[in-house]
Amino acid sequence: MEAQRNTYTIYDNTDLGEVVISDDVIAVISAMAAMEVDGVVSMAGNITAELVAKLGKKKLSRGVRVVVDDNNVMIDLSIVLRMNEKIVDISKKVQDKVKTTVENMTGMKVANVNVNISSVELN
Repeated sequence: MEAQRNTYTIYDNTDLGEVVISDDVIAVISAMAAMEVDGVVSMAGNITAELVAKLGKKKLSRGVRVVVDDNNVMIDLSIVLRMNEKIVDISKKVQDKVKTTVENMTGMKVANVNVNISSVELN
């Protein structure tokens, strides 16, 4: 049985129609933004940039949970960091990058981005 996908209208024009986005898309955008931050090895579940290129972006949303309430987006990310990185610095960069990217791409307001460090790896 497939999990229910939540969708949200981000633009509505009575003449042209509406633009609807699912929480899966917000999750993928969030994960891709997090993976762009230097020091992030992968999303939780070992989804690395190389695997995403081979398998496709659908698996990238693992390790991301999205909740939308009154057009405010709350995002929880689980990431794996490279060894010897400053956890607080990398986490702040991930939060800023994800917030900015989601807001710019969707027009939705990001209320918070929670970063969970699931592991640290030598890389």
